[in-house]
Amino acid sequence: MSEIKVASRYAKSLLDLALEQNALEEIKTDMQFFVQTLKANTELQAVLKNPIIPLGKKNAITTAIFAAKVHKTTQAFLKIVIDKGRADIIYGTAKEFLNQYNSYKKIFKAKVTSATALTQDSIDKITAVVKAAVKGEVVLSTYVDASLIGGFILTVGDKQVDTSIASSLAKLKKEFAQGVTA
Repeated sequence: MSEIKVASRYAKSLLDLALEQNALEEIKTDMQFFVQTLKANTELQAVLKNPIIPLGKKNAITTAIFAAKVHKTTQAFLKIVIDKGRADIIYGTAKEFLNQYNSYKKIFKAKVTSATALTQDSIDKITAVVKAAVKGEVVLSTYVDASLIGGFILTVGDKQVDTSIASSLAKLKKEFAQGVTA
């Protein structure tokens, strides 16, 4: 079974357990903390993925780092996953938990890339339009890419709206090239 499927199943189990114990927000915060910690510490990622390091040592390390800072359910979950010899998927499981949490709460991540920095008014308008379209909460990330020349590219999930001038020029160039050779 692929690593992604396994991580997804573990994440679903943790989400169900968090809901059952009315600890969803605490465990979400724990998973965010865990992901941030592993992103910042590649050595810790390497230790968890290394099959040579004994499971007891991995448990001792995660307990020392996280036990005092996370919910008891999160700590128990980490221990179970490590004891099952699946420490290599903990990072993926934490990220997948956050994705499933967002789905459960109907929180959508959107990204807008524009040629220049957007004003707060523009950001608010884009957020409102996306919010109405997805019928949920929206977390909008903004990026600047001067190569777009003008306009913007909005991405929500697997959908994308490209109103950039650079894209329009590329389409026009392609149409002219096809028109000349036809």
